[in-house]
Amino acid sequence: MAEFASPHSEQTPTGDASVAASPERLGQSIEYERFLDCVHCGLCTSACPTYLETGNENDSPRGRIYLMRAVTDGRLELTDTVSRHLDLCLDCRSCETACPSGVQYGRLIEPFRVEMHEKSQGGAAPTSPPGWFEKWILHGLFPYPSRLKWALAPARLMQLLGLDRLAETIGLTRLLPQKLQRMQRLLPPLQRRGPQLPEVLPARGTQRARVALFTGCVADAMFHHVNRSTARVLQANGCEVVIPRQQTCCGAIHYHSGASEPAMERAAANAAAFPVDDVDAIIVNVAGCGAMLRDYPHIAHELSPDDDSRQDALAKFSSKVRDISEFLMELGPVAPTHDVPMTATYHDACHLCHAQKIRQQPRDLLGLVPGLNLVPLPESDICCGAAGSYNLTEPEMSDRLGQRKLRNIRSTGAEAVISGNAGCTLQIQALLRQDGAPLPVLHPVEILARGYGADTDR
Repeated sequence: MAEFASPHSEQTPTGDASVAASPERLGQSIEYERFLDCVHCGLCTSACPTYLETGNENDSPRGRIYLMRAVTDGRLELTDTVSRHLDLCLDCRSCETACPSGVQYGRLIEPFRVEMHEKSQGGAAPTSPPGWFEKWILHGLFPYPSRLKWALAPARLMQLLGLDRLAETIGLTRLLPQKLQRMQRLLPPLQRRGPQLPEVLPARGTQRARVALFTGCVADAMFHHVNRSTARVLQANGCEVVIPRQQTCCGAIHYHSGASEPAMERAAANAAAFPVDDVDAIIVNVAGCGAMLRDYPHIAHELSPDDDSRQDALAKFSSKVRDISEFLMELGPVAPTHDVPMTATYHDACHLCHAQKIRQQPRDLLGLVPGLNLVPLPESDICCGAAGSYNLTEPEMSDRLGQRKLRNIRSTGAEAVISGNAGCTLQIQALLRQDGAPLPVLHPVEILARGYGADTDR
């Protein structure tokens, strides 16, 4: 075993769950029995990206559970080293898929890290204030699509004139702070924005459903064409599409960086913005957003266990959330008729296949497209290293996982990669560009839109 983790220790110092932490310790928002669900069998280790890379037990799910529980019990101090092992977790939830005991790892690591970032050990004082990147970029720019669109305008112009490549060639980009350099490398080719989608789009043919579309923040600013393709695909399947103007960021950017209350403010805003009673589903095309929207009631319970009204409102909202592929397979998809001659491989976004348990539906949909040859991707469900903002905050591990994903993609001989998450698309596109032979990275709805003859204007 490595320096801390000891999975074969007794369950608690007294063998009884009643030793749960005293009020001043971390871990108070977590139901203690969730720690006890883990029997330390180790079947999760082969699925954990960080353990696969480091071989360190503390970087495995069972090792991290042991560390969190030991801190909660008061048997271990939350040192910088312990915090480092917990911060290195991608929160990809692959361990949940591998676990035979049904351990809710996300409901352990996420609230624990929120407490880590909100308190010092013992909870006596707040941690240091957020740094410039978190304050101005993660929290001040990314969650606001209108701000992000304006911020990206100069970058779009530079791409159009080729000035971005010139700046990189002569080394000007190396003058930027490291995180901004990484942002510049991750930036995709920014396509021309079409007109804003109307608030209501009619179904084509007989109406089969009425749905609302969640457009997101970073996804809408950088991949607005995917939202347009999503709307076209839904229309082609007989859906009237409502796009609420008052919707906001899902809150994942805040929650996963430890800012829980701003995340819940966005949750409340979204629950109020969407006509939950008047639609059959709330459609999401970004895996990370979908997982967050579905987790709203769980997070609300952890933060305010006695606020039943907030939990009920968010549970009602979350019950309507569906990934686009999940919804279409439930509805019964209209078969595409236009050929899409392409050999492609499909990457499983972590928060789609592990957090939302949606694995087969995208493949089934793509299998309906004439001319599309889908080839398997080795380690398809191992994280690509994007993990939201992880590729900006943990560059070394992100790059290691990215190179692993790149090798597997190249081994398929595919002409394109298909992914259902904006963060994965950014990461994989950047890796392919840096490798010198870029391939298109497409969302499943972009393929379907072509199959319906409804390819979007860009």
